[in-house]
Amino acid sequence: MARVMWKGAISFGLLNAPVALYPASHSDAVDFDWLQKGTLKPVGYKRVVKDTSAEVDKDDIIKAVKYEDTYVVLSDDEIKAANVKSTHTIDLVGFTDPADVSFFYYETPCYLAPAKGGEKVYALLREALLKVKKIGVALVVMHNKQHLCALIPTPQALVLNTLRWDAEVRAPDELDLPAEGLKEANVKPKEITMATELIESMTEPWDPAQFKDTFRDDIMKLVERKYEEGKASEIEEVKIEEPETTDETDLTELLRQSLQGASARTPRGVVGPSSKTPPPKRASRSSSGKGARSVH
Repeated sequence: MARVMWKGAISFGLLNAPVALYPASHSDAVDFDWLQKGTLKPVGYKRVVKDTSAEVDKDDIIKAVKYEDTYVVLSDDEIKAANVKSTHTIDLVGFTDPADVSFFYYETPCYLAPAKGGEKVYALLREALLKVKKIGVALVVMHNKQHLCALIPTPQALVLNTLRWDAEVRAPDELDLPAEGLKEANVKPKEITMATELIESMTEPWDPAQFKDTFRDDIMKLVERKYEEGKASEIEEVKIEEPETTDETDLTELLRQSLQGASARTPRGVVGPSSKTPPPKRASRSSSGKGARSVH
């Protein structure tokens, strides 16, 4: 079973239900360790006093906030007592249409599950949200940080997805972008027609199970080859080829060729139903683990 990330209650009007948060995803990325060049000894970190470099035991570290010309020390209990409700409660402050929340704001999804005694309120909230096709907007403090969240219903579970604050989302104004509109961006009508045809020809229902992390597989194949060839401690010289930039003088011919090859093209990272390639051996130290199934 996945580890509990947070325990508390969810507040819905005058209703309160005990709940717990669980991770809705896990990482299976390659775990790169840091080694000292030459000795190949692992490199680690130590907690040290900045001006003396003296090592500090974890139990001797306290929290503080710099204010004016000094540090104000705060204990975990003091932090919780500053706003008891926010540190123990997912406070539903409103509801909205899912389409109204831009994808820019979404961060990390977590499963919300009822604790003992909260099953009925949990089910009531889940079914009510499904019925009206809304998501909840909530506030909660986790790990000494307040989060804005979206409470999203699925037929099985409620998902609490942390959101970015509005002040954290940057506008694209500072970027050098093409002008809006076909004429202003110097896009020819024939080019937009062929581009939309290419998009349509490559459009299919979303099925995340078709995709896999080919970068991880490529890295592990490289690791296994170097190990089997006795070159584990050697750095090989390789030539990196930079992607070619498309000549924008006339995109019509490239679009035509793309349309011709679209039906036979298998995107990198897509796993076809006839794929028989066995998975690479796992590294002795893997970051993968058994996690909750992600919501699609």
